[in-house]
Amino acid sequence: MNGLYLGVDTSNYTTSVACVSNEGIVFERRTMLFVPLGERGLRQSDAVFQHVRNLPPLIEAMLSSVDRGAIQAVAVSCKPTAADESYMPVFLAGKLAAVSVASSLGVPVFETTHQSGHVRAAILGQEELFGEETFLAMHLSGGTTDLLLVRQENGLLGDITRIGGCDDLHAGQFVDRVGVRLGLPFPSGIKLEELANSAQDRSIKLPASVRGLNCSFSGQETQCQRMIEGGAEREAVAYAVYDCMARTFAKLLTNAFAETGVKTALLSGGVSGSLLLRELLQKRLNRELLYAQKGLSSDNAVGAALLARDLYNHQSR
Repeated sequence: MNGLYLGVDTSNYTTSVACVSNEGIVFERRTMLFVPLGERGLRQSDAVFQHVRNLPPLIEAMLSSVDRGAIQAVAVSCKPTAADESYMPVFLAGKLAAVSVASSLGVPVFETTHQSGHVRAAILGQEELFGEETFLAMHLSGGTTDLLLVRQENGLLGDITRIGGCDDLHAGQFVDRVGVRLGLPFPSGIKLEELANSAQDRSIKLPASVRGLNCSFSGQETQCQRMIEGGAEREAVAYAVYDCMARTFAKLLTNAFAETGVKTALLSGGVSGSLLLRELLQKRLNRELLYAQKGLSSDNAVGAALLARDLYNHQSR
């Protein structure tokens, strides 16, 4: 019998469940949390409430679509990253649901992190490119702009060490704050990219603030706010945001390749799903970068489900 493996992820703005087999994705569904127009986010208490409301129908839909008897394990994102101080209440909703499902099915539950799930989901379909090598990864989202060193151990995703990134304003926050100021819904990535792609004026150059393996976006966001207040063309400002991110990440990666000697880099997280960002970034780097499959850059539970499969199969050897 082909085993099935479940994943649950309750991030800041997406409730996600997924099921994978040894062949690939069997079921995947997610629900975005509602953020009122004009707001730049949700309080944790409001996000937890929405996850609690979203999880029952998602889990019911998943379990009714698969053979419950074939389910071997469940994995859940229990915190944002592996750092000791990493914690967000939203992940407790997913943990409660995953533990309950695993207990009722009599199968093990593996606790993982949101960041590990992003990296694992991005590897899907290109596992042979990584093998047992150490590689660079970037996790680019509303809550994280991390430059990571990732180790593969015995065919499993091993230690993920943060070696750099942004400590003031994350890439997704940069996008969302400018987007909301332009009257776009939150999260703003899709609509801001549409504006950027239609820009005729692409002359605005925001500074790429990079120091070694660290970067900053707070000053650039402030500069965008001032330009918007001054009547700058919306499309031109939107393009400037993506151009700035591309130049910033190109410098970060160039420095990281030189410092670590690693040759492979994988980009994950919602911001990395932007085709415009990928195009601009690729033009500035003299090497190929790896990305998640379509639909797997943004928050999802596929990575958690894949980790459940990896860990279960490894323990069963």
